[in-house]
Parts: sequence; C-alpha cells; structure tokens
Amino acid sequence: MKILLLGKNGQVGWELQRSLAPLGELLALNSQSQDYCGDLANLTGLAQTIRDVAPDIIVNAAAYTAVDKAESEPALAHAINALAPGVLAQEAKRCGAWLVHFSTDYVFDGSGNQAWLEADATAPLSVYGASKLAGEQAIIAAACQHLIFRTSWVYGARGNNFAKTMLKLAQKRDSLKVASDQIGAPTGADLLADVTAHAICTALQKPNVSGLYHLGASGETSWHDYAGFVIEYARKAGVAIKVAQAAIQAVPSSEFVTVAKRPLNSRLNTNKLQQTFNLHLPDWQSGVTRMLVEHLQK
Repeated sequence: MKILLLGKNGQVGWELQRSLAPLGELLALNSQSQDYCGDLANLTGLAQTIRDVAPDIIVNAAAYTAVDKAESEPALAHAINALAPGVLAQEAKRCGAWLVHFSTDYVFDGSGNQAWLEADATAPLSVYGASKLAGEQAIIAAACQHLIFRTSWVYGARGNNFAKTMLKLAQKRDSLKVASDQIGAPTGADLLADVTAHAICTALQKPNVSGLYHLGASGETSWHDYAGFVIEYARKAGVAIKVAQAAIQAVPSSEFVTVAKRPLNSRLNTNKLQQTFNLHLPDWQSGVTRMLVEHLQK
C-alpha cells in the first residue's frame, strides 16, 4: 500500500510520519520537497504529484494556520485550505485513493456551551475558519472516499505550544493573565496521528465509514485552567516557578486584541468517531502530562 503524506514537518505531520510508517510505503512531503511537489499553493504541481505517485491513501496534514495573518492574506489562505483540498479530492476520486484531511472547530461560531456535533450549522468567524470550511465542502463535493477530522487546541511535543509558552512566562513573571471564557480540549498531535492510523485501517475494510468526524481529547477546560494545570505540574516537578498560583488571573478574551475573532466554545462531540471506530479517547490531562514529562526532562 502506498501512502502520500503532505505537511510532514508540522505538528501533526511529524507524528503521522511515525504512525503511518507501519501501514505501507510512505512518501512524506513538505512545501520544500524537491522530487515531488508538496506545496499546497501549487495546485498544478500537487495534482501532478498524485498522478505520478498513484497513492492508495493521501493524508493532508498541511494547512495555512496563521489565523490572524489570514485576515490580510485571504487569497493565499483560500488557495491552501480550500482549493488544494479540492484538488486532492478530485485526484483521489480519479485514482481511487482515500483522502484523509484535518479541519477545525473554527468552522463554527463558538456560541453556546454544548459540544458541537458534526451536523451542527457552521458559521465561521474568520477568514481562516471560512477557508477550512470551504476545504471540507470541496472534498465532500468531489465524492471521493474520505475521512475529515475536525479537531481543536492542537499541541505537539515538538516545537512551540501554549503549555511551553506558559512555563516560560511563569518562570519570569510575578503575574499572568489568561483567558477564561474560551473552552476546549487540548489535543496532542500524537493522539491525532494514532487515531488517524487506526481509522485508515478500519476504512480499508469498511468503506462505508467515509465521512466527517470530530476528533479531540476527552474533557474540557479553559485556557486559564489549562495554564494553571501546566504551571502547577511544573512547580511540583521542581521547576523554579516565579508566579504564584493565585497570581494566574482569569480574564475575558476581550482583554486580548486579535485581528481575527476566536470562537469561545471549541467543545467537540466525539461520540460518532468513538462509536464508528470503536475507540476510547483519553482525557486531555493525560496527554498534556505526557508532553510535560518529555519537555521537562530535556
């Protein structure tokens, strides 16, 4: 089996290189790859790559993810997040390949306090969210066999993430302000990659699982409580933390000026995924703890 992975060096792409390798012959590309085009902004090159490689599975872990910058670069965000997935889907349909694609809770408006279902009405608040929604729609319209996974609050052990940023600040500052009105579930790139590999194995045996799914760690938290969890863990692990736990202030997200509006409710209902693929999704704390152990041992 031939697997084509796009976006190999991103948080999720890096973990997918590990999880997909045992499933078949893996060709992993990024935007700088030489032998084949892995640049999602190059639609013609992308289509040619799929025709040349003739994969059985296409996994797209590449995306335009600069949420604020997208407001001033809507054409580029649309090309990478909407047009490119459409090309991938059309080529997948032509060669009979499965397409796996990652989307986001930003397709919703973040209202209410219930976990979003796959069938709930979409209403993105930003250019980024709109471009990701258009990508989903292009894949569905192409009618290829597909798995679209909407996720949120993704972090990776490799590279920067919210938890590492909070730890750095907590070692330097006497107080911190963190938004308390945005709710979601921190989800590890490793979890996304492992679930993806499992889902692909199921899909090859049961083609009727093709569709859209919500995927994330179990439970929920605010950015404020997430920061508190991370900092308290580090304190107990012997890290020299300057900020007192009581000095981590909970504030509304309106205190932080951003170009693009963020959804307040990023909860995703994952029951469909768990039932379809017979999976148990661990709580967010276990994944974050594992990441922190690895980070603090460096």
